[in-house]
Amino acid sequence: MEYPLVVGVDGSDSSLEAVDWAVDEAARLGLSLRLVHASLWERYEGGLPSFGTGRPAEEVLAEHIAASAAERARLRDPELKVSSEVVPDDAVSALLHAAHESSALVTGSRGRGGIAGMLLGSVSLTVAARAVCPVVVVRGGEPDRQGSQGRVVVGLGDSAEDSDAVRFAFREAEARGCGLHAVRAWRRPAHEHVDHPLIADDAAGAGEERASALLTDALRDAARDHPRVEVRRQVVEGPAHKALLDASSGADLVVVGARRRHGHVGLQLGRVSHALLHHAGCPVAVVPRSD
Repeated sequence: MEYPLVVGVDGSDSSLEAVDWAVDEAARLGLSLRLVHASLWERYEGGLPSFGTGRPAEEVLAEHIAASAAERARLRDPELKVSSEVVPDDAVSALLHAAHESSALVTGSRGRGGIAGMLLGSVSLTVAARAVCPVVVVRGGEPDRQGSQGRVVVGLGDSAEDSDAVRFAFREAEARGCGLHAVRAWRRPAHEHVDHPLIADDAAGAGEERASALLTDALRDAARDHPRVEVRRQVVEGPAHKALLDASSGADLVVVGARRRHGHVGLQLGRVSHALLHHAGCPVAVVPRSD
């Protein structure tokens, strides 16, 4: 049995957009949907009016947020199996725990305004960096969120790190019945002989050919397993994050592998994933490498 798709909800417009996206995604993939609202309401008892229930206001609000999100999901797709719950934990811990029994985690890109927005941004980034399953941050304009562009983008770097991201991207493209745009960036060597145009041209040509060969190798197995997916291959000279930000414009989803590195505060996402999560023109899927 496949795990459900899990959505983090907080009542913000952004999280409701994530619910809508996740409903469509679950239906495409034949998955159930689980909505999770994290609330440490007992720490803030008495902070809001009681609504006449005699129960702590934050408890009532938390239940309302989860139930409203579930009702929204059922109205969007009455056939979809939907469950919701309030988890007595902070958002990061709740979602990271849920990730262990999730096909993917889905979050919005902003919170409920002001400081809350900053906190949710931090939650999304932290979850994307640490979750054991793919994490999708829903962003972009409505056409991009609605899946009407007909294109999934996958960014390729080190093929060993990106194999899980490639498989995820092919599955998405096949489920959507759309094409896959595979992008690999390459850079000229810093020590290139700029004073000798012929040598520089040879080096550039070799760099582009190597990038193209690596791209083909990285796609080979998944392309064989998904023969119906039409693939467009593109090698681009320049920074990888810029190439993928450009490609995300007019895409339904952009997929990258999780390039994690140990920093002073634990695991951190690489520059490409970080740039896409902040600035991409469409939803972003960060797929961790399986160990």
